[in-house]
Amino acid sequence: MTLELRPWTPDDAPALLSAYRENPDLATQFAGTELASVEDAQKYVAGHLAALPSRRTWALNVDGAVVGNVGLSNVERDHGTAWAYYWLVSAARGNGYAARALGAAAGWAFDDGLFRLELGHRVNNPASCRVATRAGFVPEGIERGKLRYGSQRFDVETHARLRTDPAPDLDAASIVG
Repeated sequence: MTLELRPWTPDDAPALLSAYRENPDLATQFAGTELASVEDAQKYVAGHLAALPSRRTWALNVDGAVVGNVGLSNVERDHGTAWAYYWLVSAARGNGYAARALGAAAGWAFDDGLFRLELGHRVNNPASCRVATRAGFVPEGIERGKLRYGSQRFDVETHARLRTDPAPDLDAASIVG
């Protein structure tokens, strides 16, 4: 089995559209964007998933098939910080892929000069907490009512990993491209 991270390309649009359609729980990951066609997905790849100085995003591939995303946003070079995030399609969950991808992204970030990576997950999402913890992110606290989806507010548990923290014991995904 090959697990790798690589930049998103326009050719990934069909896989992104499929993930969007088949995994309604991922709607919050798309920031309110409606993906109704392959063309919409191509625009999303070109806009939201393109590498910029303030953002780095990778497609997560398992044996050549796109099954998720891992990224760093709000990259802030003065303080050496960034916000980490990830998602997987339902069929790929429970295999450790997200933790391995997050571990690889963190390693890349620290090699690139960042010092602190942060992330947050809804407290009603224990699977995301396991991913963060497995990838070496230490819980730091609860932010009450931080996120709103529709009319519902959610508490968020924040985690962080510092370059000086011990590396987690996991076989990180490889990063290509």
